[in-house]
Amino acid sequence: MVKLRSSLVIAVLLGFLLSFGVAQAQQSLRLRGNRWLSVSNLTGYVEIVPRESRRRRAVEGDRLDMAGDVLITGPSSTARLDIDQAAGFITMAENSRIQVQTLSVTGNGGYITEMYVTQGQARLRLRSLTNPASRIEIYTPAGVSGVRGTDFGVAVGPDGRTGVATLEGSVASSAQGQTVVVNAQQQSTIRPGEPPTPPEPLRDDPSLYIQVLRILPGRTDAAGRSIVQVAGYTDPVNLLKINSKEENLGRDGQFDVTLPLLRDRSLDALVVTPLGTQQKYELVLP
Repeated sequence: MVKLRSSLVIAVLLGFLLSFGVAQAQQSLRLRGNRWLSVSNLTGYVEIVPRESRRRRAVEGDRLDMAGDVLITGPSSTARLDIDQAAGFITMAENSRIQVQTLSVTGNGGYITEMYVTQGQARLRLRSLTNPASRIEIYTPAGVSGVRGTDFGVAVGPDGRTGVATLEGSVASSAQGQTVVVNAQQQSTIRPGEPPTPPEPLRDDPSLYIQVLRILPGRTDAAGRSIVQVAGYTDPVNLLKINSKEENLGRDGQFDVTLPLLRDRSLDALVVTPLGTQQKYELVLP
């Protein structure tokens, strides 16, 4: 077993979560207000998909202001969404997708912000909400989480698995009728169809451990490229990409995949934590 080491890259990036429950949201009197999320800090290629117009490249100052509006970051691209009323901001990592669910104002002046993170990594830095009717909620394919003022991140894998990590404050993550509170310096995982795991100490660790790295004898793809087996593990809350392909992780963060060798005797790997800490690796075949 080998622990790989390389330069650490701290990426200011994305997330997702909710705490107060859909039932409460439905009970609130929702009024259409002048609400928006402003697009800023763009790098690389980022697309905006407004509900009422065509998909196009995003530019600084674009706004998501209707339910259904979407922002998508491409490879090696990042973006930031500033929430109106100076409530905070969301940073998105590469290959991430966020959709507006609700931007509204309650009858007593509370601001409701609901977002859906379908893939990738996002980090939220939010100020304390002074109006008890205000909510910021993040949905993912695995569950929903909500906060009232915190610094936390989420990472959504290709199978919907969601890693949640809280740096400051607290986040209530809910799924399958169960809720856990992920306090400062804690993390948890939610898998589709399952309740959140009990909170455990925050690691924010992008380490990658390789146990198997070999060319499979006699195996090639349609283009004649050799097939490589890669197996190992990382923290189960993390995201893992090998040669730009997102891989699913098992319950203990394990993976065992086969893929074509794209260049001579090496593969590229990237690990991203829910808080956006990244580490790149070059996997060299023996």
